[in-house]
Amino acid sequence: CSIIYYDVFSSFTFTGFDISSFALNTTSSFGITSSLKLTSTLPPSVKSPNKIILDKGFFLETTPYAPNSPYSASKASSDMIVRSYYHTYGLNSVITNCSNNYGAKQHDEKLIPTVIRKALNGELIPIYGDGKNIRDWLFVLDHCKGIDLVYHTGNGGETYNIGGKNERTNIQIVEKICSILDKKVAKDTSYSQLISFVEDRAGHDRRYAIDATKIENELGWRADESFDSGIIKTINYYLDKYNKNKFNIIKKG
Repeated sequence: CSIIYYDVFSSFTFTGFDISSFALNTTSSFGITSSLKLTSTLPPSVKSPNKIILDKGFFLETTPYAPNSPYSASKASSDMIVRSYYHTYGLNSVITNCSNNYGAKQHDEKLIPTVIRKALNGELIPIYGDGKNIRDWLFVLDHCKGIDLVYHTGNGGETYNIGGKNERTNIQIVEKICSILDKKVAKDTSYSQLISFVEDRAGHDRRYAIDATKIENELGWRADESFDSGIIKTINYYLDKYNKNKFNIIKKG
């Protein structure tokens, strides 16, 4: 039996949101679900977006969506398409929602790779607004294990949240990375002196927080990595990627 796993496209970066990606987020979901509907044998499919927005409390599987940017709206719409195909055509599918992922092989423009790269290059590290926007961080391999578990043991048509229980402000994340780099790639001054606050992003949500109780209680999923252990593994990966021969790197845990 095969699995079809897909995430909606993402082009909301440090440079902004491309309207063409808004269309891709919605039309790709429609195209994939339409194609699956036409097949004689429908493999289980897992649809997994990654923007969970909540200023107070925690996002549950039953929490109504309230996107605050075109990017988030396009991802929410893709969920609705998958849900509609399950209820209308019986498409064998489940939906997972996750908190912010981090780990190896993430795109260079994302927060953690950007902080590491700019610090190593001696460039200013940009922080949006006051740096107090909160995100719940989930190690990428824990997320992958959650998706695999949902695929094999989850109930069709259900939604499962996968969260790391690691809420941190953006400035806490940056300061943590800088303190680790201070030990691994020591300089005369701390990398934290490169932190620079820039104009906040339009529609920048203050907090993402997710409740993963359902997948923990019903399917037995647990995150293996704490943020403290996961960020060390992540930094080690990017130190290698950004050319460890260029820097005096102390590669220890």
